[in-house]
Amino acid sequence: MNHKIVGMICALAAGAALLQPRAATAESAQARLAASLKEIRTETSLTRDQLQQTVDALDVLVKQKTGDLRPTYNDYVAEVKKTHSAADWTVSRGPSMQKASADYFGAWQAEVGGIANESLRKKAQKRLDAVRKSYDKVVVSLQEAGKEFRPFLSNLDDIEKTLANDITPGGVKAIRGTVSDANFNMKKVRRDIADAIEELAKMQKSLSTESNG
Repeated sequence: MNHKIVGMICALAAGAALLQPRAATAESAQARLAASLKEIRTETSLTRDQLQQTVDALDVLVKQKTGDLRPTYNDYVAEVKKTHSAADWTVSRGPSMQKASADYFGAWQAEVGGIANESLRKKAQKRLDAVRKSYDKVVVSLQEAGKEFRPFLSNLDDIEKTLANDITPGGVKAIRGTVSDANFNMKKVRRDIADAIEELAKMQKSLSTESNG
């Protein structure tokens, strides 16, 4: 084979080898971001559902008119424990997302910067910025939810402690004011959770490989 042709083949192969890792890095970053968003949205939705299950259990306890209150109280205590776990996840998720942001968007930004066509580069940058903006909104919403969890959990814990040794109609009557506070504080947490879920849905749609027609 002609040495010149061999040289050209080698040069092309070397060029392809240089391009492949770069493309793979960007694809991997976006794929990992999409997978992370799916996980976060699932867990955030579970947190939203847990909030409702807890207030429902509390509502059943407050409204029970007959029968033994102890089993109903135990159900409530079990839900409070799950809510504490959900709150711990929410509090930790914001900082972890912030830490991962540079990794997810760094490779993507590098790829955008490498687009020669100015018009395409601007469009790609606009898309990246939109996803990053939504990502930042999720971080803020989860951080706010983490803060709002504190008074809500305080209400739940006070109710649990108050009734621990007084599972009677009188004891239940005594907590009604705190129950109202708990419902009020729960709505604040749920609002932030809903905001996070909405932004996560937007990002997932933007990063989806599926065509909508």
